Order: sequence, then structure tokens, then C-alpha cells
Amino acid sequence: MSIPLLEYKPSSQNQRVPGYEVSSEDTPRIYRLEDSPEYSDIQQLIWAGYRQVFSEHEILKFYRQSNLESQLKNRAITVRDFIRGLAKSEAFRRLVVETNSNYRVVEICLKRLLGRAPYNKDEEIAWSIKIATLGWGNFVDALIDSEEYLSNFGENTVPYQRRRYKGRPFNLVTPRYADYWRDKEEDSRYNGAILTTSWIWHVQLQLKQLLIPQLTPRILIFRI
Repeated sequence: MSIPLLEYKPSSQNQRVPGYEVSSEDTPRIYRLEDSPEYSDIQQLIWAGYRQVFSEHEILKFYRQSNLESQLKNRAITVRDFIRGLAKSEAFRRLVVETNSNYRVVEICLKRLLGRAPYNKDEEIAWSIKIATLGWGNFVDALIDSEEYLSNFGENTVPYQRRRYKGRPFNLVTPRYADYWRDKEEDSRYNGAILTTSWIWHVQLQLKQLLIPQLTPRILIFRI
């Protein structure tokens, strides 16, 4: 028996409020399967899906899911199934899931799959418990099959940041690793190379005993 999702109070984020912004270059482009009749259009939609899920601006060979791409091009699966497959892929697991805590993974997935930031810490805790009890795949299904996802993106729209009133887009500011991971990696690089005060003082004493040769050229004066 799985633990039900804990209750949390949604905060009034900007995506829950009707907007009256004037379209600009910051307005996200919406990619829909029904708007992609040509091969080049479907290629752009696939690229948009990779960029949204992996938050990368270059599709590397390691990220590519050829089977999912082929099925989407042949209309055998929907965009929602394509996004689901990317989030469940081994590449996403290795790049994101295995290098972050559950709280961090929840934050990343809400931004990339639902197009919004977590409401509060209570929501992060509630979904992190789902990851621990249901596993990664079932957590992805819970987001992709949620009413929030279907009401905003449906079956054939690539998820996008639904509203933005300040800052940069999620896929430009969300690093792959959290602060604690980067700090750990940075500390390991300099492990054993920390200089103590006594060691520095000892070096200074040794330097004072060195005789530095006079390298300044001498000027000879000749009397005529």
C-alpha cells in the first residue's frame, strides 16, 4: 500500500494568475504536434523536447533516444509519451537523478515537466516521499498523468515555462547539480592541498635565509 501524497497549500505563483503580458522575445514558443506537418517541423519539436527535459541546448548522442524519436515521427506515440520516455531514460537518470537529492529532483522535474517551480518546501517533501515509496518511474508517471499536466499541455504539446515575470527561463538557470554536489566536487579537488598557518610560517622562515644574488647590472665609469 503506497503512502498518499501529503497535503500542501499551493501558493499563488504567477502561473496561477491570468496574465496580460504583451508578447515579446521572452515569450516561450509553443511546440505542438498538430502544428508540425513537415519533417523539419517535427525535428524542431523533438529538439524542443530534449531541451525542455535535459535543459541542454545541444542534443548530444548520449541523450538521443532513437526509438522514441522514430515512434513520434510516425505518430505511433504522443508528445506526452515522448516526454515521459525522456524523463525515464537512462541518460536522464545518470545526469540528474543520481547526482541530486530527492528534494532537488522534485524541483527540477516540476520545472521541466509541469512548467512551474515548487509552491513551497511542503510540496518538495510530499513529492520526495513519492519517489522514495513508488520509485522513479512511478513518480514520473504521477506528474505526466496528473490533471495539471493534461490541462496545460494535453497530449501533443511540449511542456514549457507557463509564466515568467522576472529572472531567466528555467532551462537557463537550473544547473544539473545542486550546490552541495558542486561543493563536494570542489573540495575533493583540493583535498590534501590545504595550507596550514604553521606550514606557511615555516616556508617564510626558509625564504628569509635565502641569499638572492644581485642581478642588477653594474655601470662602469672610465676616466679619460
